[in-house]
Amino acid sequence: MPPQAGPEPSGHRTPGPRTLSAEEAADYERLRRASAQRHRRARYAGSSLLLLVTLLLSVPAVVAAWTADTVSDTDRYVDTVAPLASEPAVQDVVTDRLTARVVAEVDVDAVTKELAETLADAGAPPAVVERTQALSGPLKAAVSDAVHGIIDRVVTGDTFQEVWVDANRRAHAAVVGMLTGDDNGAVRAEGDSVKLDLGALIDEVKQRLVAQGFGKASAIPAPDAQITLFQTDKLDEAQGALRLLDVMGVWLPVVTVVLAALTVWTAPAHRVMLLITASGIAVMMILLLVGLAVARRVYLDSVPPSVLPTDAAAVIYDTFVRFLRDTTRTLLVVAVITALAAYLFGPGRVARWVRRQSARGTGAAGHALRDAGVRTGAAGRRLDTHRSWATGIVIGAGVLTLLLWNRPTVGAVALVAGLVVVVLALVAVVAATAAPRAADGPATGDFTRPG
Repeated sequence: MPPQAGPEPSGHRTPGPRTLSAEEAADYERLRRASAQRHRRARYAGSSLLLLVTLLLSVPAVVAAWTADTVSDTDRYVDTVAPLASEPAVQDVVTDRLTARVVAEVDVDAVTKELAETLADAGAPPAVVERTQALSGPLKAAVSDAVHGIIDRVVTGDTFQEVWVDANRRAHAAVVGMLTGDDNGAVRAEGDSVKLDLGALIDEVKQRLVAQGFGKASAIPAPDAQITLFQTDKLDEAQGALRLLDVMGVWLPVVTVVLAALTVWTAPAHRVMLLITASGIAVMMILLLVGLAVARRVYLDSVPPSVLPTDAAAVIYDTFVRFLRDTTRTLLVVAVITALAAYLFGPGRVARWVRRQSARGTGAAGHALRDAGVRTGAAGRRLDTHRSWATGIVIGAGVLTLLLWNRPTVGAVALVAGLVVVVLALVAVVAATAAPRAADGPATGDFTRPG
């Protein structure tokens, strides 16, 4: 049996917590502050790096999403190219090209020669026979005008638009092939050009011309049933870039959004970083719009008028990039609204004045309703007590609405933002009906100040 410990000496005590001396406490506080400062600097460095990556990826993410959306969605692609059929510049190109090809099949010189031989056989004077050669120019002009009128009626009518939409819908797989370098399909890349095959339209034109007596129209070869949409000596590079963007279009936008969220979350001052991130994205969207304008000028300068008239080339470019331009403008508006909201929640003088005026207005409205006998009961008191939660829920509902909106436009963003402001004002008024007056206590109807 182990020996039992004897009683502790009367002078021995168990040591308790040691109290730091003033010098030790000062050293501890200095080390704690240094550690906190290093941690804060590390967070700033990490958020700054994430911000830089987010801004650099924002433009490629928008372009990649537009490319993937246009390529993968048949209806979206048809919506993109359908308006081209009703553009006068494009219709004029199609009409002029087909007219020139049909007239080229009509041998006017042979017709005038045959007429001269007929007159000579009939005993016409030599002077009359010789003058038949002068009919070649007017006869060719007359044929050209007649053919042009027939083709123009086809192209400007419903037939051209129906054939255009149907051809593009059936050729959607060929568009993907064009972007990946496949030369099969209705839309194809040939050398430095992107061409659209309009074989169905040409068949319609042939039938009408033959019915009007232009039998030579049936001899139009198949390769002439094409219209050049784009021509550039950088088509190979463009195809490579589009293939890369098509691959990235699915995940690059998601990665960019996640990085933006991490940027704000990592920063010590979330609101300030949200303001900086939104402002940076707005600047990048402006740069993208400027880039599209510059690319438009470069493209128009690179297309020879003999291949595609300048007005037609401009219409085609504007039509193809209009959804990209609309998306960029929408993101610009969203970024500006986000930056403005982040500023209004801050300590700035203007922000405080806006919050104060909004609180006064909603508070006065709520108190007027209460004086008129309107009571909100427990709901109003809860809204008044949890104003920050109510503000967050309303703003979150607006953000969720935009996320679920199928391709929101600038108008949709403005509508949702306006509704959020109206709902916030209504909630503040309802809360103010349960809040005490200024004489009784501080008004709590400010739903725009940080809680």
